[in-house]
Amino acid sequence: MPIRILIVDDHAVVRQGLKMFLATDKDLQVIGEASNGKEAIARTAELSPDVVLMDLLMPVMDGITAIGQMRKQYPDTEIIALTSVLEDASVTGAVRAGAIGYLLKDTEADELIRSIKAAAAGQVQLSPKAAERLMREIRTPENPEKLTEREIDVLRLLAAGKANKEIALQLIIGETTVKTHVSNIMMKLGVSSRTQAALYAVKVGLVPKDVFDELG
Repeated sequence: MPIRILIVDDHAVVRQGLKMFLATDKDLQVIGEASNGKEAIARTAELSPDVVLMDLLMPVMDGITAIGQMRKQYPDTEIIALTSVLEDASVTGAVRAGAIGYLLKDTEADELIRSIKAAAAGQVQLSPKAAERLMREIRTPENPEKLTEREIDVLRLLAAGKANKEIALQLIIGETTVKTHVSNIMMKLGVSSRTQAALYAVKVGLVPKDVFDELG
């Protein structure tokens, strides 16, 4: 089954351009478009995409607000912020809201396709530049609920950029079980995205800080 994608951007020419080059990959299928955050939420409810490419600066409802609402309502849909701005407030706002990735619109097509596939697999991948900003701005949760040994194992692998299937194979557990562990980890840490959970793992020393250099 191809990865089902929803494109959200207030510029029709951007949506059309994305649609055209994503169509060149047989593993991807653009199933819909939206021109603002409010419309994106409605389209997600209607279409159940695997991955949403979300612009941040839009009328009616901005991307960060939409990401926050969608993560609560549709936790199985992963969201990549795709924007023209690289400001600390935008990067941290999008990740706090629940985005699994943050890309600029000048990203090469191959890199965008790779990031979409990684997001669909539940794979956290941060460029070193974005990771540096996030590490500086995002604080670790105060008094988080204690994780079990198995949850720590899953978190360590998640932060190291492993996809759900890779984590399942390494720990000899089912992929559904991995998803359950990840949900429990995020709930215990009080975070809304795998990216935030990965940053927590780095900050408390579960994985080395230079792991993001390897991923980027």
